[in-house]
Amino acid sequence: MPSSKPRRSPAPQERQRDPERTRKLILDAAEAEFGAHGYAGARISAIAARAGVNQQLISYYFDGKEGLYQAISEQWQKRQRELVPPGTPLPEAVRRYALEAVENPLGPRLLAWAGLEYTGPASDVDHEPRSRMLADSVADLRALQESGHLPADLDPACLLVILMAATMAPTTLPHVIEGITGTDPRSPDFIRYFADQIAVLARHIGLESA
Repeated sequence: MPSSKPRRSPAPQERQRDPERTRKLILDAAEAEFGAHGYAGARISAIAARAGVNQQLISYYFDGKEGLYQAISEQWQKRQRELVPPGTPLPEAVRRYALEAVENPLGPRLLAWAGLEYTGPASDVDHEPRSRMLADSVADLRALQESGHLPADLDPACLLVILMAATMAPTTLPHVIEGITGTDPRSPDFIRYFADQIAVLARHIGLESA
């Protein structure tokens, strides 16, 4: 739960900063710190140093570490809505998610860290909003299956997890990819090729109509 401690006001010279610019500096620094070290390993002092701001400003604007992480989560949810608007065909949707390793590499890293640190719903700040969003995706896959476009023996929930895991492979399995392909798994050329291959797979299993 977010901290109940009262916010400490920043020094007068800090308040003279452009608030929106300061918030963006802090959010960008926090995304980099959480992406590098996960939620548990991230340090508020390191975020403040990255942003070049007084540490008190993080408490003032975001009410501490959890509030800051929630703000990043909300930012990522907005990014997802823009990335895959309603009506996007599923092969194209998974291709775009895979391309995030090029366009927005900290996003997949944050999701991977959340999984590594997961010990149950209480440990996952994004648990409820993510579950709601993914439930809609499972429902779409189930409707596709009921219309005859997906094999009856495929479990829609498991299929969604498989597709998500595939899109994140350049982030979570770079050592495996390089070992198999001899290619730099983080190179934009490989990621674009890999994203196209995931879209091909999605089409082959019947997701073209989604």
